[in-house]
Amino acid sequence: MNTKDTKLIYQRLKDRNIQFTHVCEVGVYLPETSNIINFIKEGIRATLVEADPETVEKIKTYFSGYNIQVVAVAVWDTSGVIKLSKAAASTFVTQLEASPAIINDKYQVSEENTFEVPCKVFSEIDDGSIDLLSVDIEGAEWYVIKHLKSRPKVISIETHGKYYINPFLKEIEAWLSKENYATWYKDRSDTVYVKTGLLSPTFTENVTTFLTLSKIRWKKFKIF
Repeated sequence: MNTKDTKLIYQRLKDRNIQFTHVCEVGVYLPETSNIINFIKEGIRATLVEADPETVEKIKTYFSGYNIQVVAVAVWDTSGVIKLSKAAASTFVTQLEASPAIINDKYQVSEENTFEVPCKVFSEIDDGSIDLLSVDIEGAEWYVIKHLKSRPKVISIETHGKYYINPFLKEIEAWLSKENYATWYKDRSDTVYVKTGLLSPTFTENVTTFLTLSKIRWKKFKIF
């Protein structure tokens, strides 16, 4: 989660003069930490998907007056009702076997910290016009990508963090390769992908990605 006032993804896209008309974030958490907050404050149309009812109200209040649509559901492979395990910024779908909270924090699921929310397949939310997508839903990111109608210019996905590796990374990367996306850069938790031909990574971005991959491999090796 990037808590800086100006998000890295925003600054880098501004530097490349890439324009957007519809930005979307799935898994917002607190509004002031939103990965697309700078785009929202520019007045760009935004779809914000968040499952926690308490957080939803904070998002609506914080972004009141901006061009946003808040969708108060969890995203999953089916529509209906699903259980979430409350872990603050790392709240996750209970039936997932791997999430940052489970892997990094040894989180233990219990009835006391579990609650039900409505869930939807992402194709019911996506109208086909999203051109910037940010997804951070603690291990369930594949279920957004799998049912994506839009083909955004840029997609940011939580793929790693400390000892955690996204449990559906192979599926995500296979889909992205098939749909002609390439890795732009990696930060401490996310990988940002772009449509092939949109831009080329700088030398610094390539070095940063290489170093991040090296840290991920080292930490994975350390586990074993």
